[in-house]
Amino acid sequence: MARSRVSIMPSPVLVLIVAVAALVSACTADPEPVQDFCVAAVTNGSADHPSYPGFPCKPASAVVSDDFFFAGLARSGAADAAESPFGSSVTSGNVAAFPGLNTLGVSINRVDLAPGGVNPLHSHPRAAELVHVVAGQMLVGFVSTAGTFYSKVVREGESFVIPRGMVHFQFNTGKEAARAVTVFNSQLPGVVLAAPSLFGADPEIPDAVLSKSFQVDGEIIKLLKSKFRT
Repeated sequence: MARSRVSIMPSPVLVLIVAVAALVSACTADPEPVQDFCVAAVTNGSADHPSYPGFPCKPASAVVSDDFFFAGLARSGAADAAESPFGSSVTSGNVAAFPGLNTLGVSINRVDLAPGGVNPLHSHPRAAELVHVVAGQMLVGFVSTAGTFYSKVVREGESFVIPRGMVHFQFNTGKEAARAVTVFNSQLPGVVLAAPSLFGADPEIPDAVLSKSFQVDGEIIKLLKSKFRT
């Protein structure tokens, strides 16, 4: 007796979902490079406004070796850290300061911390961060979306990674100045400083919103704003 064959056709809805998913994936993916490099065009010492996937390119005929060189991290920030209210100094090596990084998806910072100094709570919306301590020691930590605090005292030659977008900090737990190099998987990782963003925003976030959010008296909010208002 011959068996009848059952033909299983994909649902039109399923086909549509798969097609839309493929289209969205293609639209959101970073484009493949179509050139060797794209040195960011710089005007008056700063890069022009960014556009997807990076800043406008400097004409290839005008590119020189120095476009791929950056000495900004060679300067010690220890003196600045000692004078800072946070006891910290951060020297940025992103595309705005280092035009050769444009479209390469990488950047580097230097963090100097005086004894007891802190690189205060902040986040990078566009990048993960690898912290590599080159001198001294520092407590490095971040808080996950589940509210779990992960931290480690990182010493010279050791590293700690911070996932993208997580609120984190570095704090010098030693008696000597500490220094770290931080590497990002973005040419312009961005930074959102927790306290200044909340209490120094322009225009201001209403006191009632902050008071209710932190469950504290409005006078405390006014005090905090007075410390971070420009």
